[in-house]
This record gives sequence, C-alpha cells and structure tokens, in this order.
Amino acid sequence: MNEEPLRILQVSTVQMTGGAARIAWNLHQMYKERGLRSWMAVGRKETTDPDVFEIPNEQAHPSCARALLRTSRGLQTLERHVPGTSLLRKLLIGAADPMRYLDIYRGLEDFHFPGIWRILDLTPEKPDIIHCHNLHGAYFDLRALPWLSQQAPVVMTLHDAWLLSGHCAHSFDCERWKDGCGDCPDLTIYPAIRRDMTASNWQRKRDIMLKSHLYVSTPSRWLMRKVEESIVMLGAAGSRVIPNGVDCDLFHQGDQQNARRSVGLPSEASIMLFASHGVRQNPWRDYELLEETLRRLSRLENLDLPLVLVCLGEDGEPRQLAHAQLRFVPFETNPEMVGLYYQAADVYLHPSRADTFPNVVLEALACGTPVVATAVGGIPEQIDDGVTGFLVPPGDSEAMAARVAQLLRDANMRRRLGENAADHARQRFSLDSQVDAYLEWYNVATESWKHQQPATLPLNEGR
Repeated sequence: MNEEPLRILQVSTVQMTGGAARIAWNLHQMYKERGLRSWMAVGRKETTDPDVFEIPNEQAHPSCARALLRTSRGLQTLERHVPGTSLLRKLLIGAADPMRYLDIYRGLEDFHFPGIWRILDLTPEKPDIIHCHNLHGAYFDLRALPWLSQQAPVVMTLHDAWLLSGHCAHSFDCERWKDGCGDCPDLTIYPAIRRDMTASNWQRKRDIMLKSHLYVSTPSRWLMRKVEESIVMLGAAGSRVIPNGVDCDLFHQGDQQNARRSVGLPSEASIMLFASHGVRQNPWRDYELLEETLRRLSRLENLDLPLVLVCLGEDGEPRQLAHAQLRFVPFETNPEMVGLYYQAADVYLHPSRADTFPNVVLEALACGTPVVATAVGGIPEQIDDGVTGFLVPPGDSEAMAARVAQLLRDANMRRRLGENAADHARQRFSLDSQVDAYLEWYNVATESWKHQQPATLPLNEGR
C-alpha cells in the first residue's frame, strides 16, 4: 500500500520577499515538485498561489475592531499628502486593539496577532510537520508556540538571533542575551522598541521556550553556537545545522558579455556587484565600507578598465566617486534577471556588519563570480578563503580594496576562483541538498515527537 505524501505547513513573515522568505518559498516549491503536500501560512501573501494562505490576524478581531483597522488601512495612501493622517491612523489602530497599543508604548514586543490561533484551520488537511521561519515582522503571536508544538512537530529555523534576545535580530558585540538582557545599548536595532523592556521581553521568551517542544535548525554553525548558549535550548527537543541552498539550475555560470548586454552594463569595464534588499539603509550591511572601498580602488594604478560598482536592490541616481561609477538598480524580483547581474560581474562584494548565511553570497558563487566579503557571522562557512573568494576583516576598506584589485588585475586568478566557486556551490549548497536535509530532519522530528509530547495546554494559554 502506498504511503500518504508528507503534509508540510511552513510559517513565514511574507511569501517570497527577503532572504528568509525566499528560502521558505523555494522549499515550498521543491516539496510540491517532489509530490508532497506543501502549504505556507504567511503574514502577507504576494501571489495567487492557492497553497499559500494569509494568516487571518485582522479577521480574528471583533467586528468593531476590524472596521477601525480597515479605516486605518484606507488612510495609508494619504499619509504623505494630508497632515495629521499619520496620527489619526495610529489612534484608529490603538482604538482597535488598546492592549496591543499599550504593550508597544511600554516597550514590550508585539505579540498581538490572534489569527495565529486559527492557523491550523487554514489548510485542507492537518499538517504532519509545521516548519516555522522568522517569527518577528508583525504577524505572529509567540505565545502560541507551546500550543502549536503540541499539535504537530514544529521545526524552527532561526535565520537570525531574535529569539535569543530581548528585541534585536542581531546583537553585534553585545552579549546581554546570554543572561537576561536589560540595560540595552541600542533599542533602535531591528525590530526596534520604544523603551527598554528588554529584560521583560527576554524573560517572556524564556517562559515560552520552557513550555515549547521544538526541533531547532540554523543555516550556520556560527548561529548554532549562539543558540546553544541561549534560552532557545530550553525548548529544544533536538538541533541541527542545515545550510541554505541555491537553485543551481537558475543560478549558474554564463556568458559574461551576453549578460552585460542583457542588463545594460558596459562590455569594456571592471564591474563589481553588491546585492541587498535596501542598499544604503540596511542595518546589517556596511554601505560606508562599500563606498570607501570604491574610492580606494579608483585611486589605484594598473586598473586599466573603467570601474563600475552596481548596487542591486535600491533605486537612485548614478554617482561618480573619483574615477569610478556607482550605479543603483531597483530591487529585482525576477531571479533570472538577478542571475544575469551575477554573471555580468567580475567580482561580487559583500560588506556586512552582521549576517547569518546570506543567500546572495551563495547565488554569486553558483554563478561563478568570486566573492570578497567581510568575515562576520556565517559568511566564513560559505567562502573558502583564497579558493572561491576572499575574506577580509569587518570595516577594513584597505583590505577589501586590495583583494578586489588583486582579482581585477589577474584574469587567470579570477577565472580559477570563479570555477571553484561554481563547483563548491553545486557540491555543498544546492537546493536539492537543502531539501534532502530538511526532509530527513522532518522524519527525525516526527519519530521523536510521537514519544515526547508535553502535557496538553489549553487553547488560549498565554493570551
């Protein structure tokens, strides 16, 4: 008798925009290609895929609150043009859910999303596995996690360190998350909070973890080492490092000149590429390092071709920095077009302040583009220094410029590192390998969960 196909529900902030969302979306598509039953529950749906469901957070409110929220949403387009509209919208939102408004005002993290408690009603069948990705982003009530982990095995992939801390997705050099947060050095780090309630937020997460039963995964060993020192382990029934994967049929080596013609870049130039969802204002990227690196390169001798740095992910007017040109290209949703930019580039630059396991680095490697990146977070696990690219200290524009210049001057080295990069991506970071690893992890979680279910909590526990 044939076994029923595995039923998988993934939970994500949005459907496909952003690194973590794109990972969940790619897995969703691959699961369906393999004949599995796959669904997504998201805070915001972006396509008409019938197997993707928007979490009914607004619908779960009483009718009067829904009316206030609809009115607030209708005023959104007037904010830039009509004075006072922004304040009115905030008042309407506060009136719709006063406890939520009070929590945000006090500095508590926002957990007021009642649609999460209806998430298992969205799918036509009960899932065998619930796979959660980023749970911040204003859509998920973390207090539902203990209940959810009793309904089916919950695999939790951490794409950043938000669950470890009292509010921030990355803590940089701060280690207060290890023993309770409080006295936060920077409340503005995403997701920002108004007042320093980080100790209370941390304690609330700790209590939630104690009641949960999670199968934790991270894409990098770097993040897993942090997880192992954190409150997340209080709710972990198991843990595993599963690197992100890239579709090597979509991102692959190609003819550089053809790619340049396709995206409108000069054929005779040394072209560098940086890709990010938001280039200048992204808190995890070091745009200042990028500009200073370009300035240093423009002053170097023996770089015969014009220098062009393409920043993919933000609109803007071209800029001239000494003898180099800086071009901005709006965020591109078509992955095939993104692949052409990688193929068109001689070198991919990735200046980061904090990073877990960036997809863009994997995509560049798969396209045979050598990468020069800062050695932060999980990036050293992606790049084989001197073999597929180069690692430089964070904030060091001199070192980054020297490595880029080395590649631009030596076509043979550039070609060798590019071929190595494409080979390593296919062998270590393919999307098929990532899917295989998760399916095997789902099997482990399912068998373990059958024997370790915690005592049942009431449906409204924590609300």
